[in-house]
Amino acid sequence: MASEDEINLLVIVVDVNPIWWGQQAQREPEFTLSKCLDAVMVLGNSHMAMARTNKLAVIASHCQDSHFLYPRKGWKGGDNGGEDASSSGDGKYELLSVTNNLIAEEIRNVMAKTEVQGNSTDTLLAGSLAKALCYIHRVSKELEVGQELKSRILVIKAAEDCALQYMNFMNVIFAAQKQNILIDACVLDSDSGLLQQWVFLPDSEQRSQLVLPPAAHVDYRAACFCHRNLIEIGYVCSVCLSIFCNFSPICTTCETAFKIQLPQMVKPKKKKLKQAT
Repeated sequence: MASEDEINLLVIVVDVNPIWWGQQAQREPEFTLSKCLDAVMVLGNSHMAMARTNKLAVIASHCQDSHFLYPRKGWKGGDNGGEDASSSGDGKYELLSVTNNLIAEEIRNVMAKTEVQGNSTDTLLAGSLAKALCYIHRVSKELEVGQELKSRILVIKAAEDCALQYMNFMNVIFAAQKQNILIDACVLDSDSGLLQQWVFLPDSEQRSQLVLPPAAHVDYRAACFCHRNLIEIGYVCSVCLSIFCNFSPICTTCETAFKIQLPQMVKPKKKKLKQAT
């Protein structure tokens, strides 16, 4: 059990790309964004119900920007739900009822105000993760004396990986690793080369005491940026760490021009003419 001075913050980043979810509804009408958000709220409720000091944040990651679904700006939370808390009438913990209502209201506002241009299914996932890290940092600065914050991020990923976000994504991963922030991922569609995990509710300390499901096979070979082929040996850009299967004098990701040391040309020695005797 967590102590009163220990705060466990879970930030859930949900991919709400309308193009991807629209295509998904045509493939599987039973699996919709609404049902996905219902599952997210169940997970969030379970997290907050495990301890009174547990905190939750939910961020919607869109193809153009990202939005906080919970807590929303100006909302004052607390044990009694703050000024927006109201009894659900069914005996449910008031804070859980308020959380579900706020998430449902905010996602309706986000989807209603968004104008999608083009047919790209890329999601600004790196930006949403950066916003999650900033929120965790802000919460850590607001702690009282003696309190300790344990935080982690769960990504509900729908759209495929975007190669253009690789540099930003890796910067976010390195920042989270430096701050000892755990990042979990639930990949809904195709496999992700950057996010491959499957345990969501328990924190890092609790996982060491649980019998977890067997790990799925993970192919640790890197995919080249030029052809997306898995390779064992390749060329790595020293600036952005992009990987290529063939050598190129200019990195196609960050446009860095490499200085190539050409082999020095050895000038042939002049033969001395021998004087005839």
